[in-house]
Amino acid sequence: MSFVNTLQAVTVHAVELPFPPLTFGIIAAVVFAVFGIVTFAYRDVANRHVHRPVPGATHHAEAPGAESHGTGHPGHH
Repeated sequence: MSFVNTLQAVTVHAVELPFPPLTFGIIAAVVFAVFGIVTFAYRDVANRHVHRPVPGATHHAEAPGAESHGTGHPGHH
């Protein structure tokens, strides 16, 4: 019978949470909201700097076939 008493004593002992369970959900919601705001703040950042010159861009623009840039490889239609 001592094994059953020991088993009951172990299962009855529970770890008490530092906060009520609802608080964990609120903390998680706030953290996800903050991450969402940070992600939203970085939207369209790449398009803000489109007009900046890229180092070596003049060399690329003067390369053979540069007039067909954006239409694929020369000769491939």
